[in-house]
Amino acid sequence: MMGKTLARYFGMRFLGAVAAAFAGTLVLVAMVDFIEMLRRSSHLKDVSALFVAQITIYRIPYLTERIIPFAVLVGAMSCYLNLSRRLELVVARAAGISAWQFIAPAVLIAVLIGLAETTVYNPVSAIMREESTRLEAELFRRERNFHDVTSGFWLRQQSDKGHAIINAKNSRQQGLELAGVTVFRLDEAGRFKDRIEAKNATLETGHWRLEDARVYDEQSAPATHAVLNVATSLTAAQVRENFATPDAVSFWQLSAYISLAENAGLAAAGYRLQLYQLLAQPFYLAAMVLLAAAVSLRLFRSGGVQKMVLGGVGAGFLLYVMSKVTGDLSKAGLMPPIVAAALPVLFGGLTGVVTLLYQEDG
Repeated sequence: MMGKTLARYFGMRFLGAVAAAFAGTLVLVAMVDFIEMLRRSSHLKDVSALFVAQITIYRIPYLTERIIPFAVLVGAMSCYLNLSRRLELVVARAAGISAWQFIAPAVLIAVLIGLAETTVYNPVSAIMREESTRLEAELFRRERNFHDVTSGFWLRQQSDKGHAIINAKNSRQQGLELAGVTVFRLDEAGRFKDRIEAKNATLETGHWRLEDARVYDEQSAPATHAVLNVATSLTAAQVRENFATPDAVSFWQLSAYISLAENAGLAAAGYRLQLYQLLAQPFYLAAMVLLAAAVSLRLFRSGGVQKMVLGGVGAGFLLYVMSKVTGDLSKAGLMPPIVAAALPVLFGGLTGVVTLLYQEDG
């Protein structure tokens, strides 16, 4: 049996290699994002580099959340290749320690990293992403434009004064603020009543607050209003549910979003898939360790190191592509979300285990 000291040594070597890989990628991502933000804001006056850097800092957790599995994969390959190069694995094997024993500490640490990512890193990432969106909107608000994620939103609402269909070109704050707004108001019988064009709209308690609004109807000439309130029964939570993307929602809030979507009769497959993927993240990272071990445990002096590294990176990339494909199938309703989240984990884990069984036990 492997002693606690040796297990701790292998575990710390693995953890150090993963931390180094993650830190290097984080710095690279931060530099690229900072330069891109500087380019986008270069035409604005009186914009400090410190403010742009603050936006980048808030965006980093969200941008780097997806690279954690690759950091684990690269860190594990680096760790075992270095141990093999220094003949430490040879000594461990000569002492009667099998590959499964010195892989076990890395698998355990990978599971703990996955748990920390799901329960801590993901919620922090969601909060900081929302703050970065607010700061970015504040930066570009000087042009009185919305430079946010997507465009072309449609929303239907009902109030005691009838129905309304809202179209917005852009949104921020997960739909609480809209730009390029068109409101089609219908009476209680569903007949067209009037049309409102507004520059901006903000959701407040019981109504939308429209700015620079112009009302068109069939009975009179167009009327202009600096501020116009349109009654609504929608709450902030309901609007966020319609506009928020699943990857922007904290792990601890996903269950509430799923319940809200189902109660409203909306599709919740995207939120369910995100929840199951986060729950499977510890096992996904453990599968990355098994894949890395499968391509990096052979003797260093046997040669073929480049092929081993390329094989490990290729296997990790294929696993990532598989997770994306199964995720798209799930969002299209062609695959249950739990199956879409579990398939990449099972495929990666079984591939690593079978390869290791063949290499170690024949």
